[in-house]
Amino acid sequence: MKRACIEENLLAILDSASDSKHTPDANDDRLAFLEAVRSACIVNENPPTSKMREAVFQILRVGKSLELITESFRLLNELDKRFPRVYLSEKEASESSHLVVVEEGWSPFLFNLENASREREAGGRSISGPLDSLGFLQLMQELAEVANEGNLQALEIKSLRNMLLFQYLVNALEGDFLPRNRVYEETMNWTHLRESLLNMLLIMDLDMSRKKADMQGSTTRADGVRTPLMEIILDELTYDTDMLSPFLKVFNEPKWKLEIILQYFSKYTTRLSTRTRRSNGPTDDATTFSGVLNCFSNITSTRSITKKIKADVVQVLLAHAFQAHLSSSSQQDADGISASKDEGKSGSLVEICENIISAFSNLRRTYAKMEILPIGKEALFTAATILSTETGAHV
Repeated sequence: MKRACIEENLLAILDSASDSKHTPDANDDRLAFLEAVRSACIVNENPPTSKMREAVFQILRVGKSLELITESFRLLNELDKRFPRVYLSEKEASESSHLVVVEEGWSPFLFNLENASREREAGGRSISGPLDSLGFLQLMQELAEVANEGNLQALEIKSLRNMLLFQYLVNALEGDFLPRNRVYEETMNWTHLRESLLNMLLIMDLDMSRKKADMQGSTTRADGVRTPLMEIILDELTYDTDMLSPFLKVFNEPKWKLEIILQYFSKYTTRLSTRTRRSNGPTDDATTFSGVLNCFSNITSTRSITKKIKADVVQVLLAHAFQAHLSSSSQQDADGISASKDEGKSGSLVEICENIISAFSNLRRTYAKMEILPIGKEALFTAATILSTETGAHV
């Protein structure tokens, strides 16, 4: 109750200072707010609410004065240091560190698909709220392009704001990752690393870019060698299949979930060709979701795969891959990257739904006593519903 009252009183200071308003009075209100947050949280040791943290972050993102930018940057780092979202609890000398994660803690990153979709529906990506992966990419581009600004003063402010914003994001990633890595080194329990912001998205993007550069011949020995994070995750999941279902349930990014599942299957399916550096030909069909489904198009190939992967594990993989495929397609539509022809897109979706039903059917025909898992039933129901809808739309 006390925190709610503090939040309400502090946020009221910003009532007249919208993101687009940069008058002297509005900037004075922002500075007053920053000082009030520092007094209430740092001096009096009251943990800030998520709305309070986000309001400070918004000032850093939209601030157009040197004082606002530097003060908001300093306050954000002070708050993260005093009230971290991820930290190690106190321990006895003989005990391992215990990781504490504030589940409701605010983050400067927006990596949850549902929240990102809601933000798009509300009218596009916010210029002042948390960043998703595209927003982070745009920040990198702005850092590279800011030198093209003609106004020297605007150049200095914009450049400083972007550099401090980038530095804060790096600090936030370190604050999230380092405690997790410390516990991992002590316990070798990789689930802590798996849930880190840095691990889940940014390293994967970096690995994928490195892979593309390597195939194009753009890398050299000087770039060094490092095992891609995707391979580390796959090794853990194939070694301990009991972790597979819980991992896929909590992994919210459809693009990477689908990629992990496809690579999981690729470890056990026959590879039609070997790719080499500078190989520009089409990728092996087994590296696509349609290609994986084709591996279950008949009983012979289904039996061959299920000799290497348990049938219930196959169900989990196929169901989650189907979910990720649908979510990824919806996300592309929201971003305006949908297929150019609705009929072609619809036909592809119909084919995927038909093939997912066929794959489960062949699993049942191969193992008559096999029970369809709840997640498998959900996937089949979704596929049947989509087929019914699409078929009715073309009648």
